[in-house]
Amino acid sequence: MHDDEHADHEAIRDLVTSWQSAAAAGDVARLRDMLAEDVVFLTPGQAPMCGRQAFLDAFEEGLQHYRIESHAEIRDIGFDADLAYCWTHLSVTATPHKQGLPVRRFGDTLTILKKQQSRWVIARDANMLTSQPAIVPAERN
Repeated sequence: MHDDEHADHEAIRDLVTSWQSAAAAGDVARLRDMLAEDVVFLTPGQAPMCGRQAFLDAFEEGLQHYRIESHAEIRDIGFDADLAYCWTHLSVTATPHKQGLPVRRFGDTLTILKKQQSRWVIARDANMLTSQPAIVPAERN
């Protein structure tokens, strides 16, 4: 692996880690910096979410109701000039601020990144997460 390729691998790994911490912290400004203006998110059973602001608006709405936690295992990263892909196995837990059980989703994502001004940003994301049954806390006697 060449030095530039190694640096790009590390930059993408850092982006995945930064995304998770920014989402958990509800840091919309940090998320904004990681998205291309024309980003597209694809999720099962939903219309494509097109554009950075559409994603940020939906994320901010979700933050009003849930706390987000996630864990990502990067399975593969590849490059071709100023484009890259990242295949990740992801688990996400959305815990309601008020009553209710956490919502858990897990599965694979395939993210296409592009280099803008010497940094990688998310351009396309195909998210194949599916629901996992909620774990009901055991009753205490």
